[in-house]
Amino acid sequence: MLHQLAQANIALLKEPIGSELLSDFVALLEPINAVADASPGFVWRLQTEDGDSTAIRAFDDERIIVNMSVWESIDALAAFAYDSRHLEVMRRRRRWFERMDASYLVLWWIPEGHRPAPEEGRDRLEHLQRNGPTERAFTFKAPFPAPGSRESTPVDERWECPTG
Repeated sequence: MLHQLAQANIALLKEPIGSELLSDFVALLEPINAVADASPGFVWRLQTEDGDSTAIRAFDDERIIVNMSVWESIDALAAFAYDSRHLEVMRRRRRWFERMDASYLVLWWIPEGHRPAPEEGRDRLEHLQRNGPTERAFTFKAPFPAPGSRESTPVDERWECPTG
């Protein structure tokens, strides 16, 4: 069975999504999502009819927004996250989002063709927060190979959020 990489990340909004403070972030959603959609190795992303996932709530706190996507490999996701215009957004995240003490990004392997629901992303993130990196839920810094893979997954120091 072939596997693909799922990722979920969350952010705690400083203000409501329609606020002036978040206007730059909202303006970047469409162009950054277009970069993701066109990136090599991109498979799928969570979105509503509006084309993004900012209206989807998977947590009790209404200020938490969730983003999820599926990729062919860790390398493909890392290239988008750290070697594209997306990096600009990550560097500016403290303008729009509260600093989170717990992990806000989780990676896990899924069978090819599976599309994870927001609740699955929440559960994987909570597992990572409780247990640290495991085969069930891991990070760029502590990756696990796909099930059945004989290859190890190298750690690349670029795969860490530049803003912590």
